[in-house]
This record gives sequence, structure tokens and C-alpha cells, in this order.
Amino acid sequence: MRVLGIDPGLTRCGVGVVDGSVGRPLSMVDVGVIRTSSDLPVAERLVTIEKGLDAWLDEHRPDAVAVERVFARSDSSTIMGTAQASGIALVVAARRGLPIAMHTPSEVKAAVSGNGRADKAQVGAMVVRILRLTELPKPADAADALALAITHVWRGSASNRLEAAVAQQQALVRAQKQKMRTR
Repeated sequence: MRVLGIDPGLTRCGVGVVDGSVGRPLSMVDVGVIRTSSDLPVAERLVTIEKGLDAWLDEHRPDAVAVERVFARSDSSTIMGTAQASGIALVVAARRGLPIAMHTPSEVKAAVSGNGRADKAQVGAMVVRILRLTELPKPADAADALALAITHVWRGSASNRLEAAVAQQQALVRAQKQKMRTR
């Protein structure tokens, strides 16, 4: 499974692509940041993010996209920019029909480090270890995007299997009911 992780931000939007599957070693395909200038109007900055994400999707052709779920912080201007960038990420992926998952920061911390309250250094160290990197990608937004992708490979695969099993069970129940009606 190839996952594009997106750590949304209006100034720096982290992007990271990871290949792998549950129970197998994961590998980093690419990592980076889409940057916008605070001197530009917000609409232009969002277009820059959209074009950048489109380019990443074109180049890496992921099977799924994982986006960090926006959570409340004390600075409402930061929340607004993050939410706007997140919306662009969701639209770009949905336009292509890609499965999208949103993970909270604590879910990512728990998945990658085993501790939902881990600090950035702990999560970063685990990203380096899991992906067998020589150093942590910088800035932090890039490393966070990789952590999101890792989380989705590990959690998304299990969720997808669970959803498929539930759907299969529901189909069997519907078929059984249909059989009983025709008797």
C-alpha cells in the first residue's frame, strides 16, 4: 500500500509518501513541504497548496491519503489556515476518488510511538527507526506527514479489512433475507 501523508498548514504543508503493509518493513518514497508566502492573499496560497498536492499525487500515485485532523489550539488564526489547507487536501484527494483517512495528532503519536502523549522528539525518533532513515526529515511538518502515512498503513489496513468483513457479513444477511422472502 502506498500512502500520501499530509500535515496541513498554510505556510508549510508537509507531505510524505510511504510504501508498505502491516507486518512488513515500511519504506519512505519521498518527503517534502509545500511552502507558501505569508505575503500572498490566502486564496493564492490555497491554490499553491492545491497545485503542489496535485503534483505529488501525479508523481507518486498513492493508494490512499492520510490527513491530520484539525484540532483546537489557542491561536484561532493558525486553526483557520490549517483547516483551509486541510480542506484543499481533502478536495484534491476526493476529486481523484482516493480513499481518505483523517487521524488526530494523538492517534498518530500512539500508532508511531505507542504513546498518545509522546512529544515531537519521540515521534521523530520512531519515524527514523520505522523507516530506517539516517536522519529525521526537516522541517517538522515533513516528518509529521511521514508519521501520518505510517499511521494509515498500520491502522488503515486493519480498518479496511474490518469494513470489508462487515460489508461481506451484511451482504450475506441480505441474501439470506431475500431467500426467505422467495420461499
